[in-house]
Amino acid sequence: MRLSSAIPAPALFGPVPSRRLGISLGVDMIPAKTCPLNCIYCECGATTMHTAERKEYIPAEKIIRELDEYLGRAPKLDHITFGGSGEPTLNTALGTVVRFVKDRYTGYKTALLTNGVLFHLPEVRADAMEFDLVLPSLDAVSAAIFAKINNPVPGISVDRMVEGLEAFGASYRGELLLEIFIIPGINDTPEELKRFLSVIPRLHTTRVQLNALDRPGARAWVAPAPRQRLLEIAEFLKPLPVAVDIIARDAAAQRGPAPAQGNAEGLVLSTLKRRPCTVQDIASIAGLAGPAAEKLLNGLVKRHKAAKSTVSGIVFYSAIE
Repeated sequence: MRLSSAIPAPALFGPVPSRRLGISLGVDMIPAKTCPLNCIYCECGATTMHTAERKEYIPAEKIIRELDEYLGRAPKLDHITFGGSGEPTLNTALGTVVRFVKDRYTGYKTALLTNGVLFHLPEVRADAMEFDLVLPSLDAVSAAIFAKINNPVPGISVDRMVEGLEAFGASYRGELLLEIFIIPGINDTPEELKRFLSVIPRLHTTRVQLNALDRPGARAWVAPAPRQRLLEIAEFLKPLPVAVDIIARDAAAQRGPAPAQGNAEGLVLSTLKRRPCTVQDIASIAGLAGPAAEKLLNGLVKRHKAAKSTVSGIVFYSAIE
């Protein structure tokens, strides 16, 4: 069975309970799975359209129409988050859409989940400046480890990426949270951690966040980093001028349930097409009791609309075609 690669309508998904962003309405700007990287740990699965080409993949008018309809009901949200099953900065409509939200719905905070590889482009930095919170990733500093983990398209280099993030951070006035995804034995060596210590102060980040595999990734052999190892890395990075947090699954309390909107099955499938979820995740997202969420998910499995997989003893559900 192959994971779904077609973005469903609407482009909005959730809201979902996020460890970093609270109750978050997702805005998917890109068809799945379109990205300049093909990261070995990605919970969205392997990249199917490997590209750095920027264009209006999903029209601004479509996304704005859906946002206007949804936000017009004044839902309670902590963030409107641009990100999903692809890299949002690939869409040239990004700035237009976020400016619409900031101008029309001033009570909501906006967040950008991005791999950060296109920040060397002035137009991408200009779009990202519009967000209240920007969350880029930096999984390696050396070229060899960057290639092994992130598998970039030709023309993308980690040096160029760091230069772009540095230029952005020098002017950005919102919160800039830098995520490092730790893969044991690959980017947690003393040599690579020392490189992080030398580069991160240049990026003007607000905080550094350590993450690890806690959902099925794109490569089955990628292992979760034990919590003790994450604690050791956080200690190693203490000389940094900003705080280092651990955001892996067992490091944060579960948020309260997000309000369910519309048909529960449709909401669940829309979410599962973008990321694997546990029964607890779905109960919170769809506003269901745990047994009801499990019954819905098992029903989807029986009808071959979802599949089960296990990471570290935790069962996840993913949408299938």
